[in-house]
Amino acid sequence: MSSSTRDKMEAVILAGGKGTRLRSVVSDRPKALAPIGGVPFLYILLKYLANKGFGRVVISTGYLADQVIRAVGQQFDGMDICCVREDSPLGTGGGLRLALESCHNDHVFVLNGDTFLDLDYHEAELFWQQCRAPILIGCNVDDATRYGRLKISKGRVVAFTEKGNTGEGIINAGCYIIPTDLLSDFSIGEVFSFEQDFLQQFVCKHDMYLLIAKGVFIDIGVPEDYDNAQKLLKKYC
Repeated sequence: MSSSTRDKMEAVILAGGKGTRLRSVVSDRPKALAPIGGVPFLYILLKYLANKGFGRVVISTGYLADQVIRAVGQQFDGMDICCVREDSPLGTGGGLRLALESCHNDHVFVLNGDTFLDLDYHEAELFWQQCRAPILIGCNVDDATRYGRLKISKGRVVAFTEKGNTGEGIINAGCYIIPTDLLSDFSIGEVFSFEQDFLQQFVCKHDMYLLIAKGVFIDIGVPEDYDNAQKLLKKYC
């Protein structure tokens, strides 16, 4: 892949959530700005994307949006930054639907603002160029209790199992590659969950390809894993 192609990669980061489960340890800022090794978590995500060759990032903001907007500005490590603000909570789907209106490309990477995933984004981009259909990034974990597992058939995600079942499994890593018109049937400002109200129905009727990441994965959304991230992400700060 040429450097010019890499420079065109674009991402949406969903950073509008309240972070209720993390409130006991981070109460004065949005979850995306929770400090990891003294650095806002969002900085680690953006630095990582810049190193992977992304050229533009759209950040979906909501709870304490002003803090996020002030923290990132309009440029970060050579990437253009566009912050989109929800005037009222829209859920992950509504927030993503709104953010997609500000995207420039015909497809975009979507990342959760509380999850770090070490992924070969160039390989993922090539996979998109081959299949030109939505891709869900999964990862294998020792204990899928907190997440629920993916049901997979012929390289495609066909269903999501309920949370609560212990043991190893392949989970949704909260990262996707989607066409930017994927949610166009939803109205701007409509409140819905991307995972519950869209994905679960979508995979029953349409192809959603699976790409499994083999690198570091951590969701800082609960105090225990937020604490673990302090050491695990130290080299990325």
